[in-house]
Amino acid sequence: MDTPGVVRIFSLLLVPLLLGSAHGLHNASQRTFEIDYSHNRFLKDGQPFRYISGSIHYFRVPRMYWKDRLVKMKMAGLNAIQMYVAWNFHEPQPGQYLFTGDHDVEHFIQLAHKLGLLVILRPGPYICAEWDMGGLPAWLLEKKSIVLRSSDPDYLASVDKWLRVLLPKMKPLLYQNGGPIISVQVENEYGSYSACDYTYLRFLQNRFRSYLGEKVLLFTTDGAHERFLKCGTLQGLYATVDFGAGTNITNAFLIQRKTEPKGPLVNSEFYTGWLDHWGQPHSVVSTKAVASSLQDMLARGANVNLYMFMGGTNFAYWNGANTPYQAQPTSYDYDAPLSEAGDLTEKYFALRDVIKKFEKVPEGPIPPSTPKFAYGKVTLKKLKTVQEALNILCPFGPIKSIYPLTFVQVKQYFGFVLYRTTLPQNYSSPTPLSSPSNGVHDRAYVSVNGVLQGVLERNTVSTLNITGKAGDTLDLLVENMGRVNYGNAINDFKGLISNLTLNSSILINWEIFPLDTENAVRSSLEAWNGRDGGCRDKACAHGSSNLTAPAFYVANFSIPRGIPDLPRDTFIQFPGWTKGQVWINGFNLGRYWPARGPQVTLFVPQHILLTAGPNTVIVLELERAPCRDSGPGQCMVEFVDKPVISGAQTTNRLNADRN
Repeated sequence: MDTPGVVRIFSLLLVPLLLGSAHGLHNASQRTFEIDYSHNRFLKDGQPFRYISGSIHYFRVPRMYWKDRLVKMKMAGLNAIQMYVAWNFHEPQPGQYLFTGDHDVEHFIQLAHKLGLLVILRPGPYICAEWDMGGLPAWLLEKKSIVLRSSDPDYLASVDKWLRVLLPKMKPLLYQNGGPIISVQVENEYGSYSACDYTYLRFLQNRFRSYLGEKVLLFTTDGAHERFLKCGTLQGLYATVDFGAGTNITNAFLIQRKTEPKGPLVNSEFYTGWLDHWGQPHSVVSTKAVASSLQDMLARGANVNLYMFMGGTNFAYWNGANTPYQAQPTSYDYDAPLSEAGDLTEKYFALRDVIKKFEKVPEGPIPPSTPKFAYGKVTLKKLKTVQEALNILCPFGPIKSIYPLTFVQVKQYFGFVLYRTTLPQNYSSPTPLSSPSNGVHDRAYVSVNGVLQGVLERNTVSTLNITGKAGDTLDLLVENMGRVNYGNAINDFKGLISNLTLNSSILINWEIFPLDTENAVRSSLEAWNGRDGGCRDKACAHGSSNLTAPAFYVANFSIPRGIPDLPRDTFIQFPGWTKGQVWINGFNLGRYWPARGPQVTLFVPQHILLTAGPNTVIVLELERAPCRDSGPGQCMVEFVDKPVISGAQTTNRLNADRN
């Protein structure tokens, strides 16, 4: 029974049940959602109402799986979903808007509506969400002096333009207009940000009212501490709090009561798990603790949103980071009730059992976990080093500058930039190459004449010894590992953000190559496919015995024939590889870093796989390929049917605690 066909059948069986709750309720003119202050509750269409919702991020889930995940949330007993809108996901360049395919946020909301789920909308403009720069577009930083999340005129002008595009799309989807959106959050956890700019909050409040009308319920969310609610709330915006299992629930809601003496109790982010960082253990919150706290809150009559109910994946370069700088991995599993791949977990059924004690849970079968398939080992061959592929990766050539320029200064917002200069004199003995101001954001792979010397890393490794002769080429391939998404350091510039020194002398006269890896991978698949060479004998060897030059590797594999319902989801792992980026059929799956952990496998959704022809895997290994001198048998990746997101870690740093 465990097949995609079964999932479709279950979904079809549920449609009549679910559609019944979405249609025929009231005419739009009769639909209301408001606060009953005298009885400390919400009223929906004049009747007492309590929501039990779950967070899901459409931008972390492939569109083909939106319905599957939403149906599973409905069948858990949730009557609403909570969702962010990620500004940078929709406006990657100023004035360039994406609202189709995986970016079709209106379709996602309409789908929730058809399934009988209400929607709590959190449109930002800042969302945090462990998402790059908290959802703010990196191009905002092109004005270096801009003060984000404030009444800075340059920031407000960009926000105003964005809201003018987004909010009119949301207005027809409001509950009073016949849609599912019952409430809208203004900004996000603003009390945790140092600006404490009430003028900014009033600006947002006015814009939301202007575009959405006077009847929509607007609210704020902040951590359950008085200092957070002091700067995060505003008259006219209903104040809610967030906290996780293990928190003193009585005290947390007393904090809300100090700002909102009357009205419904609301935990807008009840944490079912927690976020991960590279080099730290995978975060796990016990099912028992989450279920117990949920039961306690529901017994008090509180409204609860479970964050996350379904986490998803930071495909491509979308992950965020915390300070002191710690990047988050590709998986955003979050130890949530639905796994990264949408699988049902023990936590899912435990929370469903709690909800059943308070609300009627839909009857009928729950769609099963989607089946996975282990396609096995695939052997790769080497294509080119990054330096050898510069004409493909940067077809318009370098930008020349006396001193280094940041990513935004060369209009490269994600991925990689190669910085090149020449050694000004002979350095026959090891000589320190340094970033005195911690100016490498975030990792730099240092080569001399194409031979990798080592890695400079933000906050960790600021000096590296190199040798070479006058005129030798010094390259630093700098990787943006994800922008800070929380706190006061979200204006996170990338690249070489300050000068480098060699033996205490400032290096000048740089050639700067913004690398268009996405277009290069997509446009060069056929050309790269047929190349010889690769990982045999010592063809992959570069540099020392411990390092290989950053290089691309490629493989093809075919989906087995004669097996029904293929392709299926799978997971890719990287035995012996160190750190890099991987694409399948031109789709950027994200970063792998098994050498640091905890994540070992990456989720591969079935919709990017082909059955009509070969599937192409391209790997950009940045530090050390396993195939440099071991023969082709070791130069491989493996597709497996079970994820590993809780592997060993090589570094341990303290978790950033936003509360």
